[in-house]
Amino acid sequence: MSRSGAPTRAERVHAALRADILAGRLRPGARLPFAELSAQHGASMGVVREALTRLAAEGLAESQPQYGFRVVPVSVDDLRHLTEARCAIETLVLRQAFAHGGVEWESNVLAAHHRLGRSPQMAADDPDRLSDEWVSAHSAFHLALLSGCPNPRLLAVAASLRDSAELYRRWSVPLGHGHRDVAGEHRAMLEAVLAHDADAGAAVLAEHIQHTTDVLLEQPATELGDTARG
Repeated sequence: MSRSGAPTRAERVHAALRADILAGRLRPGARLPFAELSAQHGASMGVVREALTRLAAEGLAESQPQYGFRVVPVSVDDLRHLTEARCAIETLVLRQAFAHGGVEWESNVLAAHHRLGRSPQMAADDPDRLSDEWVSAHSAFHLALLSGCPNPRLLAVAASLRDSAELYRRWSVPLGHGHRDVAGEHRAMLEAVLAHDADAGAAVLAEHIQHTTDVLLEQPATELGDTARG
């Protein structure tokens, strides 16, 4: 942020590129050339480099020697490893939230769930794409779930893993659309929080994370599979 509190140009470019990656407008493995992005966003190459470096730190882009940056690619092996890591870390963080979160934490989860329920899941102009409003509300709900954890390092690791997972969520939505009660899964998490049931909350969260992976891996041929084999 600048001294005035307004986002800097690098922050604006970072936010725009991040949104394009998470929405699938920039595909996994796509090159991120400095000159093209500089012209597109009306920013210097130094500003673009700063934004891309931040995306790389978040696990959404990667730097290739002599080739510059690209959107991080997806693969079956990475998806499995990511899912295993998320189930282990996020359920640990959630248990910490149950142990240390109080009424304010519960209220934040309840408010975030209400916002999520009021957000249209699919984009009006593309029934196979999640709406930006829902993606934002979904992220806020999961952040609220874990926010009761007092350990900032655990929270940072969990947030980074969730960012990486958004790339895969983009591919799973068209495949699992109509065969999954996502709203019911979120409602079960909320009910566990309000019931102070850490075991139920951790179990539902792990199942929720695993379900996205299962949707992708059960398909005989997907763009994810093509990427992994390519």
